[in-house]
Amino acid sequence: MGRRDATRWSGRWLALLVLIFWGGTGWAGEAQPLPRVAILAMGGTIAGAGQSATATTEYKAGVLDVGTLIASVPGLSQVARISGEQVANIDSAHITNELLLKLARRVNALLASGEVDGIVITHGTDTLEETAYFLNLVVEADGPVVLTGSMRPATAISADGPLNLYNAVVLAGSPRARGQGVLVALNERIDAARDVTKTHTTNVDTFRSPEFGCLGYVMNGQALLVKATTKRHTVSSEFRLKGIEAFPRVEILYGHGNDSRDLVDAALRAGARGIVHAGVGDGGSFPATYEALREARAKGVAVVRASRVGSGLVAPISDDEKDGMISSNTLNPQKARILLMLALTRTQDLKELRRIFEEY
Repeated sequence: MGRRDATRWSGRWLALLVLIFWGGTGWAGEAQPLPRVAILAMGGTIAGAGQSATATTEYKAGVLDVGTLIASVPGLSQVARISGEQVANIDSAHITNELLLKLARRVNALLASGEVDGIVITHGTDTLEETAYFLNLVVEADGPVVLTGSMRPATAISADGPLNLYNAVVLAGSPRARGQGVLVALNERIDAARDVTKTHTTNVDTFRSPEFGCLGYVMNGQALLVKATTKRHTVSSEFRLKGIEAFPRVEILYGHGNDSRDLVDAALRAGARGIVHAGVGDGGSFPATYEALREARAKGVAVVRASRVGSGLVAPISDDEKDGMISSNTLNPQKARILLMLALTRTQDLKELRRIFEEY
């Protein structure tokens, strides 16, 4: 081999070594830049305080600010470059449509700015699943958005908030979470916003996805996602908030034995444009109630048959076609309300509304 050939091969080996050891952002062994994660605080139990370290039910939600939450988590600065904003500081039972709009617009603005790699939202657990599903339908980017909270206030022994927040930041900063839709991270589980629900009034292991299971886990500072939802969300969603300042009124009515038509009639008088009926079993209803729902549908009100059971599919039936009802698929009543509320901003056509409930 001549000197020229030797030089050529040595140059190629040098290039190969550069590819092996060069990490794209620095030489091998050089610390890579930490992901930029914004924490948007909404209040809730994770920011709550009780009168004693053993008080886990009687406490005031939304007491601590976002700076205090961030400071309470050891090692957080080692997994992400953190910024914090206080969007609200309330008990999540007090959430309004106006706050949902404010939060969603801030999430979209942050993701569009290119200034963050992921977003964590701290939120009260009572309505966390509704906010998560709303964001799942209206966020316009595939950057990770993760909701978390806690079941015990920050002042309690074994408060679950700090680890939940740490894990949520890990997940929001992980490339694996990109494109997965809005996620919920509590008690080391990762769940899809569409499927997760609160299943226990006080237990820290309350958030579950009864029908389809969790998507993965966050443990020991690592995010593991093993599956993904097939339903439309975020960048593939047709729902956008531009020009929307209010939503059509949608009410949830709870079915039971010896029911009546009174609440249906009251919802109509109050101006409801949609009704989600949390029926018995597979979305069934008392005869007088069903008759009122049929009349509401005849007046142009969208009616969704859901179930109070807590899991399972509300299957379309022949009467749906005849009476103009919509089945909720596997959405629980509170999420069916969110979807119907958004759907009615786009259409009142029954065929289109049914398509939307099938695709989302």
